[in-house]
Amino acid sequence: MRRNLIFFLVIFSACTQKPAEENIDSSEEKEQAYIRAIEGEDEQLDPEIIKRGEVLIAYSDCATCHKSDKRAKGPAFQDIAKRYPIKEIYIDLLARKVISGGTGSWGSPIMSPHPDLKEEDAKAMVSYILSLEE
Repeated sequence: MRRNLIFFLVIFSACTQKPAEENIDSSEEKEQAYIRAIEGEDEQLDPEIIKRGEVLIAYSDCATCHKSDKRAKGPAFQDIAKRYPIKEIYIDLLARKVISGGTGSWGSPIMSPHPDLKEEDAKAMVSYILSLEE
């Protein structure tokens, strides 16, 4: 009886496992669900603003929670760039979010507020992040 039960469980688990190809699709689907890309055409960014944003990020505490190409405590900068099109409205929105902090957009991590950051600097930093999509 016990042997039959073990045999049944082994057969059942073998029949319910997904093939490797389906696992690849599900990981792609998970990434798409995580990023939730917003449709829209990119606008041109001023290369000087992008460079300024890169320098500001280098001297900030952003690297404590964010990495360029992989998730850390917060989302990767490249994932943020994949989600938001380069448009003034999203640059303004994200700059305000950097200044005021927030939670929920990328799961449970909480972004600390940066109230001493000037809006102009936050916009430059966001412009740099959005330029990283490729």
